[in-house]
Amino acid sequence: MALRFLIFFLLISFTGGAVFTLKNNCRYTVWPGIQPGSGHPVLANGGFSLHPNLSVSVTAPNNWSGRFWPRTSCHFDQNGIGKCVTGDCGTGLQCTGTGGAPPASLAEFTLNAPVDFYDVSLVDGYNIPVSIFPSLTAKGSAECHAVQCVGDLNKRCPKALQMVQGGRLVGCKSACLAFGTPEYCCTGAYASPSTCQASRYAKAFKAACPTSYSYAYDDATSTFTCPGADYTIKFC
Repeated sequence: MALRFLIFFLLISFTGGAVFTLKNNCRYTVWPGIQPGSGHPVLANGGFSLHPNLSVSVTAPNNWSGRFWPRTSCHFDQNGIGKCVTGDCGTGLQCTGTGGAPPASLAEFTLNAPVDFYDVSLVDGYNIPVSIFPSLTAKGSAECHAVQCVGDLNKRCPKALQMVQGGRLVGCKSACLAFGTPEYCCTGAYASPSTCQASRYAKAFKAACPTSYSYAYDDATSTFTCPGADYTIKFC
């Protein structure tokens, strides 16, 4: 039962980094997963449960990089053993640095390089809405734009990309995940911005979430910077 109440007192402290506040605006429980970049520490053991209308703050150290994503329809026992329908990391409640299985919406960050870089990525597909809001008190906050992916992409997901579980649509795959070809995965002869262009599937993702990454080289309208801030990551 202790794991169930982890969200009420979870606060990981490091020196001199950003505070990430994860807020669940959904009407159902979400299980955030956290994966650090290579060489960076795992925050909050990599995952926990987050009930509706609650939030958890996690502090990252200077120069941290990594990603956050929502896991949905999870079932864990009292020892944290179990799995999720979307975003599952394969290690139970705590992902301990392991990434999530696509399709999953991602919030990605690289801090102090020399400014913060951040984005919402649908390159690995989509499961629920994810948005990033930099703190308004950040130095140079006028440069720090919110990235909102609030459209329900599942409702407009092309049939070929739909992930269905138990007769219910639970996620929208990327074209790369669905078809695995170099054209959609931006590999081989398509491994450059000039040769890998937005497919009709990527354009459907972009129409739903205009400021989110829709494919690997969608940098121009999808990468944002801020000269140091705290961030709120909202699910739904």
